[in-house]
Amino acid sequence: MDNTTVSIIAGVVLLGFVVLYLYFYRKDKKSLAAIPKAAPAETPKENNPNKQMQLAAYERLVILADRIALPNVISRSNDPAFDKRTMQQLLTQTIKQEFEYNLSQQIYVSAAAWDAIRNLKEQNIMIVNQLGAILPDELSGVEFNKKIIEFVMNQPQGSMHGLVQEALSYEAKKLLS
Repeated sequence: MDNTTVSIIAGVVLLGFVVLYLYFYRKDKKSLAAIPKAAPAETPKENNPNKQMQLAAYERLVILADRIALPNVISRSNDPAFDKRTMQQLLTQTIKQEFEYNLSQQIYVSAAAWDAIRNLKEQNIMIVNQLGAILPDELSGVEFNKKIIEFVMNQPQGSMHGLVQEALSYEAKKLLS
């Protein structure tokens, strides 16, 4: 993999992180300032079934973000018998299945939270597919996985799944306050 290709992929990933950061944190500052103080609700916050469902959805999405993080997908899917193409297909299929299993959670969370999860899924699939297109076909699945891990670990801005988890946690904590 040449430096130009790595730089392009890293730039796309970095841009995704910046957009996600700006979207969540600037939006939240504006929306928190615009919310008027409400009178105490009749139902205590702890007993509100809607709030409990929302919190459960945020919890599941935090788990989903962890499950579709590339290092975690690779650790669950690593098979020495697979070649690069088979591993690429398995990784993308696993990420898609995890996402589809949790599709119903979008009902209970904000559009921004769901967009963050969807963007994480798309970014991870893009990384797998772009590295799959760049790296030689004769690579084994294990070598392919190592290259993905190296790429993810060499990102100076950190991992997107960590940022998504922080944003989801932030939104869940807003529900609790």
